[in-house]
Amino acid sequence: MANAEECREALEQLSRNIGGSTGDVRKAAELDRSLSCRITDLDLTFTGRLRGGSIEDLREAPGSPAEKADIRLTMSSDDLVALVGGRLAFASAWAGGRVKLEAGFRDLLRLRTLL
Repeated sequence: MANAEECREALEQLSRNIGGSTGDVRKAAELDRSLSCRITDLDLTFTGRLRGGSIEDLREAPGSPAEKADIRLTMSSDDLVALVGGRLAFASAWAGGRVKLEAGFRDLLRLRTLL
């Protein structure tokens, strides 16, 4: 099981990956939306803002998110680290129920490019 610091590092790496993207991926990441990533096995939630192609104001708090974010991810710590590290494909993790993604329909359409 990955720890909280490894999860934070994975999310920071994801932000760098998004920030360095180009083309359709970069366009999809240009959203301005609140974001939460619930880590089930650590009973921890990271929150931030997807803005300008990166994740800003990344914070962590115990338990479930205090507020409902526009884009909500739920997964285990190991799955987060594996997704960002390229060892787990989002589509198969989502289809297998290992990762949950909730967002408005328009956001899902734009985010599909990132996934």
